[in-house]
Amino acid sequence: MIPWLGPRDPFPPVTVALRDPNGLLAAGGDLSIPRLLDAYARGIFPWSGEGEPLLWWSPDPRMVLWLRELHVSRSLRRRIRAGDYSVTLDTGFRDVMAGCAAPRRGHDGTWITPEMMDAYSRLAALGYAHSVEVWTPGALAGGLYGVALGRMFFGESMFSRERDASKVALVFLARQLERWGFELIDCQLATAHLASLGARQVPRAEFLRHVDRLVRRPAVPVPWVLDADLREPAGTMI
Repeated sequence: MIPWLGPRDPFPPVTVALRDPNGLLAAGGDLSIPRLLDAYARGIFPWSGEGEPLLWWSPDPRMVLWLRELHVSRSLRRRIRAGDYSVTLDTGFRDVMAGCAAPRRGHDGTWITPEMMDAYSRLAALGYAHSVEVWTPGALAGGLYGVALGRMFFGESMFSRERDASKVALVFLARQLERWGFELIDCQLATAHLASLGARQVPRAEFLRHVDRLVRRPAVPVPWVLDADLREPAGTMI
């Protein structure tokens, strides 16, 4: 059994999260700004299927991408250097969320509900949530979004409408975050897509030690903007 959170109930310790399903910690509560910020600082995130109550998770192990371990394949390097895409930060947050919420082949429904979209848009307006936009001329080709506390980035979702667009978004974000003194990106759950870019699983206790340290560092001023050389079509960061 997991606890049902009332409006003012605190999260239980993550050590009591279920093993099956992995990381399920609590249900209920709300998507208020204080609740979401408290959750991320504790290594907890909301994730619910359609028709389910609001569920909170802290899986063990945790999928993370150490920025120094980012793997950029030769084919992805060629695509970036070709200049097919341009990349921006924090210019289309809600459009990126909508792209992530759109139906995907092999997946039924989405966990990005209108309530989720409104809650994270509020986080973005306050400078806590951020988006990466990948553009072809006149169109949004892909992107990703997540939450930043201090110098810790918690990835939430990514999408592609054109080949490799979500990978391009992650590469540019990782290079910029590294320059700002970030060390890792929380990827939450293991996928082959993220593993191909260098992400790996670590014990939850280890992950939380890094979170506790990194969220205490000063935040990057908003809105986020890519460094000038990262905006060059030649992809000088790789």
